[in-house]
Amino acid sequence: MPLPGWAALSRAARDAAYDNAAAVPEREALVRQRNEQAAAYRAAHGAQLDVPYAAGDRTRWDMYPAAATAPCLIFIHGGYWQMNRREDFAGLAEGVAAHGWAVAMPGYTLAPQAGLSQIVGELRAALDWLATNGAAHGIAGPCVLAGWSAGGQLTAILLDHPLIEAGLAISGVFELAPLRDTYLDEKLRLTDREIAQFSPLRLPAVGKPLAIAYGTAELPALVADAEDFHAHRGAAHAPGPLLRISGANHFTILEELRRPDGILTRGLLAMV
Repeated sequence: MPLPGWAALSRAARDAAYDNAAAVPEREALVRQRNEQAAAYRAAHGAQLDVPYAAGDRTRWDMYPAAATAPCLIFIHGGYWQMNRREDFAGLAEGVAAHGWAVAMPGYTLAPQAGLSQIVGELRAALDWLATNGAAHGIAGPCVLAGWSAGGQLTAILLDHPLIEAGLAISGVFELAPLRDTYLDEKLRLTDREIAQFSPLRLPAVGKPLAIAYGTAELPALVADAEDFHAHRGAAHAPGPLLRISGANHFTILEELRRPDGILTRGLLAMV
């Protein structure tokens, strides 16, 4: 839901409410470190990279298989649906891979080239593809879907896919309407139908386990969305914990997924 007093806020204040980059002064260094870790991981695990699931430059999988029946983490990158690449998050595979899991990371077309309807459709097609073809690429065990930022919202929307047994939504936006009042909509161009169809807080709760995580140093709008979404699911008796990562901001929270002993890694292990 919008922050209290949202209607009275200036455009600059509304922009700032969702501007994660501006809220974290060390953001550039953190992103550079993440990308370096990702490049090193991809270079060391390059057998199943850039596998297309549909026509398009970004509609491809990076897959890091494990034992044939190993659980698989499917990770959807974030960037407010308009930034970043799956390739730059490869290092996050380290956490669960250390416990014998497989990892698969899909890409998707970004806004403004694609609206949210197309993005969700592409990722559904990616999961359909993996359900049919994953075994041929070493991905055959139970699948847990996770995503960060925009990927957190996409995880919540795609939790109903038959391939997915459980989910982890990290630092997501679960009510989209306020975004139309911010700089983010210059590329997203959200429609009324998309806001209604893709705001998890407006939808019936999917009954599968879903952990919802955020850092206590994140922007208040994202903290409120996580708390509200967990309460929304709780009212429907949908399973899954709320993971408050003490002191983490929108970027450092991912370290809890990259580390084999991280809080988010341990949360995933507990799901399967």
